[in-house]
Amino acid sequence: MKHWRAIAIALVCAALAAGAFRIFEHTARLQPALVTPKMDAQQALSPSLAGHLKRLLREQGIYGSRAGRPKLIALTFDDGPYPVFTPLLLDALEKLKIPATFFLIGHDAQHWPELTARIEQSGGEIANHTQTHPDLDRLTGTQVRREIVDGRTSLDALVKDPAIDLYFRPPHGRYTVGVVKTAQSLGYTTVLWNDDPGDWRTSSVTPQDIVAHVRRFATAPDIVLLHSGKLATIEMLPSLAAAFRSAGYRFVTLGSLMRAVPYDDVNHPAKHPV
Repeated sequence: MKHWRAIAIALVCAALAAGAFRIFEHTARLQPALVTPKMDAQQALSPSLAGHLKRLLREQGIYGSRAGRPKLIALTFDDGPYPVFTPLLLDALEKLKIPATFFLIGHDAQHWPELTARIEQSGGEIANHTQTHPDLDRLTGTQVRREIVDGRTSLDALVKDPAIDLYFRPPHGRYTVGVVKTAQSLGYTTVLWNDDPGDWRTSSVTPQDIVAHVRRFATAPDIVLLHSGKLATIEMLPSLAAAFRSAGYRFVTLGSLMRAVPYDDVNHPAKHPV
């Protein structure tokens, strides 16, 4: 009798452990698309096991039904501005009537002020991508703060876009909870993404690859990570625009997206294949 009881207890413990592992594995993959200044950065980015369970229950309880989430897609372009590629990208976006958000590097914007001004003049939104594009997870808190502040100062001296002071994206998507807390202390929403189609892999990714990836992982609403200085990214835009518009999506800037929907809708979007 004791033998069977021990086996039963062992099976129950194994089941509980397996369930806990599935919860951890599921929630560990949930990178938020953004972290606002008022959010708990620790809970959002690196929660405890209890936090993982709370996140899962919150997701299922509050966000279980996501029907009706607005079909808004924000194309965000990191890096630059760059000669040749930035004008080509702006030409393509203007022709397709797609507003977009550009996370610019302060140093590069200073080097190409006329391109920075053209982004603003074309209706593009400009946000902060630090001053020199370092790996922020390797820097001290003071250095992180300086990168963000200097990036903001450089961009504010060139254009007058409110998004410069509101939205920040860490270079290479590399961050720690401390980096995000520093951004929060400066009033920034740290913006990541709902989808990274990997256009930065320029040697292997084709325009067709990018479009196929974005269509496969489309959500509503959707923040897509793209990069300036990539020819394949420019070439894929007409196909991407046609696919999403035929599926009922509307292209907006990041700022317009943030004003249109609660941040929770962005962090917990509806899955919507195109």
